[in-house]
Amino acid sequence: MRGRNQKTPPRAHGLSMLMLGAGAAVLVMALAGALFVASGTYDIAAATPHWPITSWVMQQTRNRSIAMHAAGIQVPPGLDDPQKVAIGTEHFAAHCANCHGAPGVPRSEAAEGLYPRPPDLAHAPAHYTPAELFWILRNGIKMTGMPSWSDHSDDELWATVAFIEKLPGMTEADYGKLVVQSMQMGGRHQHGGMAMPNGTPMPANMPGMDMKNMPMREKTALPAGTDHHQ
Repeated sequence: MRGRNQKTPPRAHGLSMLMLGAGAAVLVMALAGALFVASGTYDIAAATPHWPITSWVMQQTRNRSIAMHAAGIQVPPGLDDPQKVAIGTEHFAAHCANCHGAPGVPRSEAAEGLYPRPPDLAHAPAHYTPAELFWILRNGIKMTGMPSWSDHSDDELWATVAFIEKLPGMTEADYGKLVVQSMQMGGRHQHGGMAMPNGTPMPANMPGMDMKNMPMREKTALPAGTDHHQ
């Protein structure tokens, strides 16, 4: 039977002090964070880049979240099907090129003012798998301006992935031909118009196409050698 005045073993005492210290540290950090938020010190302006540590944390969180949530997605066969690529071209030209640009189509003025700036998707296949690209299209990404296209069918989103997979190395002429092909197949989007390279001829007798609702964005003349996606 232990005596009333028996001391706590040194190991148990050390563990208790460690837990107490950890709890105090968490409390101090929470209080400091609350004071930082309440002070309004952090600049949320889109014109001001994130601190390097903030950018790193957000990028790591984004990339790991996308990889984890897309892990169980099965990629359907036939992403190389030219007809599927053409269908994806229509969705991309109507919904994506305005912010991300396309071969021969610069980003819109509004997209240039976004932060983070919408990336050139010609580089996307090098960083994301087809399953991850599908997840991004379907769900969007918080705090980036990337919307969710969950109101579109899976078939259309996979077709868009098929198009994005073809973007690396795609020329302005290649993109123009795909846009025209998608329009000749009867593709129609009534909002936003189709972003087309300057000089791409509009096809005649397109089934179901209301030409009044398909404006073409004019390409601003740039000096020779200028990178459209800078």
